[in-house]
Order: sequence, then structure tokens, then C-alpha cells
Amino acid sequence: MIKKFRTAKLLFIALTINLSTNAQEVFPDKTPIPNWFRENKQTDISKLGKQYRITDYNLINDSTIIQTEKIQAVIEQAHKNGGGVVVIPRGTFLSGALFFRQGTHLYLEEGAKLKGSDDISNFPIVNTRMEGQTLKYFAALVNADGLDGFTMSGKGTIDGNGLRYWKAFWLRREINPKCTNMDEMRPRNVYISNSKNVQISGLKIVNSPFWTTHFYKCENVKLLDLHISSPESPVRAPSTDAVDIDGCKNFLIKNCYMSVNDDAVALKGGKGPTADKDQNNGENINIIIEDCTYGFCHGALTFGSESVHNRNIILRRIKISHAKRLLWLKMRPDTPQNYEYVTVEDIEGSDIENFLFIQPWTQFYDLKGQKATKQSTASNITMRNISITCKNFFNVGVSEDQNPDAYKYKLSNFTFENLNIKAEDHLKVNTSLIQNFKLSKVVLNGKKAF
Repeated sequence: MIKKFRTAKLLFIALTINLSTNAQEVFPDKTPIPNWFRENKQTDISKLGKQYRITDYNLINDSTIIQTEKIQAVIEQAHKNGGGVVVIPRGTFLSGALFFRQGTHLYLEEGAKLKGSDDISNFPIVNTRMEGQTLKYFAALVNADGLDGFTMSGKGTIDGNGLRYWKAFWLRREINPKCTNMDEMRPRNVYISNSKNVQISGLKIVNSPFWTTHFYKCENVKLLDLHISSPESPVRAPSTDAVDIDGCKNFLIKNCYMSVNDDAVALKGGKGPTADKDQNNGENINIIIEDCTYGFCHGALTFGSESVHNRNIILRRIKISHAKRLLWLKMRPDTPQNYEYVTVEDIEGSDIENFLFIQPWTQFYDLKGQKATKQSTASNITMRNISITCKNFFNVGVSEDQNPDAYKYKLSNFTFENLNIKAEDHLKVNTSLIQNFKLSKVVLNGKKAF
């Protein structure tokens, strides 16, 4: 009896400690992190209703035949029958834009490939969201709007087939160096908007013509165990961001591999001198990226280039190599911005160009006739427990642009703690650029700097 009592007591103590530990995990602004972020399981399609295997509906394994209408018909039938899972079996199936309905899901078996058409006419023009604007543009390969509980899962591949689009983009740039990313007509791989309780897991999502995955005004989104990639060479895949988060709340990226010829995770939300007043724009709140591996990318975590307000952002427990920037804050001279409560921690990396990069971002600068914008801010930024080799350590610039009176940004309450950095340049930390800058246990090139 005594032994049983002691065992029960120990179990109670262990449970109490565990619950206490979980309760203490908080976002950078000290609000509790909901249990939702810790409750992660692979999608079980057996619980999602009837399975609609597309080869049972007059589709064939052929990488040369566009089968958009037939795949869409399967989606519509599943929706009409109360929902279910559209299953892509082993093989390659070529398609244009697909639109999922409430209650329908996508599953790709191992060896299955949903391949995007390289003919832009297979992607209709729709009301959508691109580069911080709500406008008409091309639909993505996979589209979901206004859905609750949508999932994409499996061990198969969504292949955007982007080579032709990439080549066309670089040819256009040779003719017109000022052409924008949207001037060359290109679809995205995945676009999910106005949705909640979304999970994408297990898949390879590769070779996107434009942004790889884009989420607009979504809530409770989980990306688990994904492989997202596009090439740096021999043909660079322009603007193929791995994950674009555009005005979302509660967003988890976990156990993913990301290597793309642009930003890995980019926080969007809107642009322009009145971006904070436009109801089409939005803020990103409660975003966690953890336990991921990064290959080549322009920015592991990038704020901008179209972004209004980002709060409670965590990047932690990642391994990274060949990135141009670990943390990149783009400060747009034509947009009021507020970046706050950000933690970057427990990072291992090598061959990184910039540890911290904060500079004015003036690409396609446009005040739209206004003389000035509000002051932008970045505050409560913590970078700790990081060991990396990089070219530049502290690459932080002052707020300036073509018209210095039009734009200022303020940096405050930054913390560098327990950093072991090997760097070649930008070694001096100019503390005058940041109000209330705390540095502790910073080792730079083997010597304690702070």
C-alpha cells in the first residue's frame, strides 16, 4: 500500500511539473501559448469521409495530358455527396487550377505527383491576393477559400513545373530591368484564403512558378513535415517563397525542410501609406516556426516586403545553411509598419551571409502622392542561444530614403544573449542605432564581445 501511494504521489508530482512547464510556455509578449501548438498529429484520412480515387473516375496516369476538368469534377462530386478525400494515386497527373470545396480534402499517395501546367491559360484570373494587394490575378494550382478543416496530406508531390515560367521571367528582366514580379504571368502552387483549422502535412511541394504556399487571412494553420524547395541553379526560380503568411493568426510550421530561391518564411500583410487602414490588409499574430531545417534561401525569417503589423513571432530550434539572412526586417519607406515581440532562439548554422539584416526596403517605392508616412517601429526583438558562422554579423542601417523627411523607423528593446558567432564583416555592434539594446554573453570570433 505504501509503495502504491509513493508511486501515485510521484506520478502526481511529475504531472504537476509537466502541466506547470506547459503553462509557463509563453509568447514573447508573455501571453500563454495555447495547447493547440503542441497537439500535432499526421492527418488520418480514414476519418475524413469517403475516399475518391481519381483513377476510378476516368483519369489516367499521363504527364502530357491536361486533366483539370476531370479532377475538378471529382472534387465537386465529393462536395455534393457531403465531403470526402480526393486521392491522387501513384503516377503523374497534369492539371491547371483546382478549387477545393467545404468538406473536401486532398491526399497524395507515395509516388503520386500532381503536376502544374506550364501554360498560364490553364489558370483563370480570379479575385485574389498578391504582393500586399487585393486584386485580380491568376489562381494557384491548389486553391481553397472560406473552408473550415481543410487538409492536404500524404507522401506524394505537388510539382509546380516552373521551369518555363522562370526562364520567361529572366528574359523579361533582360528587356525591362524594372519589371515587377507580377509582370511575368505565373501561378502559385498553393493558395489558401479566409480559412481556419487548416493542416498540410507530409507532402513535397516543389518547383513553384511563383510563391510556393500562400495563406491569406487564415486562422489555426499547421504545416507539418513538409519538404518545400525550388532551385537556385542552373535556372534560378524567382520569387518562390516557401511560405507566405499574409494577415494570419495562430500559425505553426514544424519539422519542415525549406530551400528556395527567395525567402523561406515571409510575413506579409499589406503595403502603401494607408496600408494600416485598408480592411483587405491584416496583421500576423502568434506565429511559431520550430524544429525545421533550412537550405539555401534569401531570408530564413523575413518581415516584409509587404507587411503592416507582426506580433508574437517565434523562430526556434532550427538548423540552417547557405541562407543570405537569418533575420531580415524590411523597412518600407512608403508603409507604416510595426514589428514587435519577436524571438529567434536555439539556432545552429553555417555559411550564412547576414546574422541580422535591417535596412530600408525601397523596391517599387510609392507614396501614392502623399508627402509622408507614419513612423515605423521594430521592438522587443530577442536573439539568443545561437551558434553560427556568417559573413556579416550586425548589418543594420539607419532610416533613410530619397526623401529623409518622409520616413523614419525606430528600433528599440533588442536583446542579444548567449551568442557564439564567427563573422568576417560588420563586426561592430552600433548600439546607438537601437534604443535600450541589451547584450549578454556575446562571443564574436572566439572573443567575448559583450
